Amino acid sequence: MKAFQFVEWQRPGQLREVPVPEPGPGEVLIKVGGAGACHSDLHLLEAPAGSSSVTLPFTLGHENAGWVEQMGSGATGFAPGDPVIVYGPWGCGLCMNCRQGMENYCQTAGKPSPGGLGGTNGGMAEYLLVPATRYLIPLGRLDPREAAPLTDAGLTSYHAVKRSLHLLGPGSTAVVIGAGGLGQMAIQVLKALSGATTVVALDTSPDKLTIAKQMGADEALASGDDGITRIKDITGGQGAEVVLDFVGIDPTLATAARVSRVLGHITIVGLGNAALPVNFHSPATECSVASPFWGSIPELIDVIALAQRGKIKMLVEHFTLDQAAHAYDLLHHGGIQGRAVITPHG
Repeated sequence: MKAFQFVEWQRPGQLREVPVPEPGPGEVLIKVGGAGACHSDLHLLEAPAGSSSVTLPFTLGHENAGWVEQMGSGATGFAPGDPVIVYGPWGCGLCMNCRQGMENYCQTAGKPSPGGLGGTNGGMAEYLLVPATRYLIPLGRLDPREAAPLTDAGLTSYHAVKRSLHLLGPGSTAVVIGAGGLGQMAIQVLKALSGATTVVALDTSPDKLTIAKQMGADEALASGDDGITRIKDITGGQGAEVVLDFVGIDPTLATAARVSRVLGHITIVGLGNAALPVNFHSPATECSVASPFWGSIPELIDVIALAQRGKIKMLVEHFTLDQAAHAYDLLHHGGIQGRAVITPHG
C-alpha cells in the first residue's frame, strides 16, 4: 500500500510503498478515509536529528477516521464497514489515568505513543493498524473524510475549553488567540457549551478573522494594541475570564498576559515554543496558567456527539495521498484556512 512517511530528519515526508499491516489479537485494521495534517507533524519533520525518540521511517498521520476493514482475533464491538474515528494518544490502558480514559496523560514511561506522532505508524496511508478497540468511536452518519480532524483539532480545543467552563457564564468573555483550525473549533465549542459568553478572536490574517466570525465569534480583531484595547473595553477594564492561545509565540503570550483577568485562566495550546513570564505583576493576580495535552476518550465521545448534532464542524480541504507533500508545504506557508485532510481512498 502507499504511505506518506517521515524518512529523514529536517526533510519533507515521502510517499513510499509499505506492506499492508495484519491485525494481531485484539487489534483492528482500519481502511483510512481521512487523515489530518497537523502543525505538530511540521514540528516533528523540521526538528533536528536526536530531538525526538522516534525511530525512522514511520508513517505520519495522527488525526484518523475511516471504516473497519478487519478485526483481529478476540477483538469485539465493531464489524467490517463500520465508520469510526480513532482516538490518538495510545497509553498503557492500566494506570489510573488510563483507566479513567485519560490516556493522553498515561503515567507509564514512554507513553502515550500516538500513531503517526510518537513513532508508531499513523494513518496517512491506505490502511491503519489500531492496537485496541477502545480507541475506536462510532461516527454514525459523519463522513470520515470530514470528521478526521475532530480527533485532535476538535478534541484538543474541546479539552482546553472544558477545563475553564466553570468560569464562563452570562457577562463573561473568552479570547481565542489564533483563528486557524484549532482556534476555529474552539470558537464553536465555546458557543456550544457556553452560549452566554462573549467570544473574541484575535489573528493577524484578515481571511481567518472573517472565518472566525462565520464560526460564531462575537468580535474578530486584528492582533496588536488596538485589539487589546478593544478587549479591555468589552470587559470594562477587567480582562477576559478565559484566554486560549493557539499559537504560543512571544507576541501572543504577551497578549494573553495583558488581557488576562484576576482569577482567570490562560491556556497555552500552540506549539510556538515561546515562554510566558510569570511573576507578581503579570499575568493578572491568581490567574491560572496551563498547557494541556490533547484530551480524554470520554471527551472525544462528547466531541463526536456535538458534531453529530451539527453544533461543531471542521473546515477542511481535501488532498489525495499523492498530494500529501503539497498539503504540508501549504500548511508550512500558512496556506490552509482550516485543516488539510489526506483522503487515501478518494
